[in-house]
Amino acid sequence: MAYTAAMRAVFVMVKTDPGHMTAVANRIAEVESFSECYSITGQYDLLVKLYVDNVDTLGRLIETQIQSIPHIRDTFTILTFEAFGTR
Repeated sequence: MAYTAAMRAVFVMVKTDPGHMTAVANRIAEVESFSECYSITGQYDLLVKLYVDNVDTLGRLIETQIQSIPHIRDTFTILTFEAFGTR
């Protein structure tokens, strides 16, 4: 997917079933809006960066393309507004 200036970055924190983090990350990488994915510490296991051009459809994207992946236990979505210091 080619990203445009009009697209909004969205971060999704993902909690996985124990022992399934890598498999879940690989499945998330197949999502069309996917940009990056990092393993993290704390309450969640993965930090996923997506780019969307329409936040009105974000709920459906999270439900059908992220939460439907086996071994995902929980998600927490963070919308972004203005980017600072971008390169």
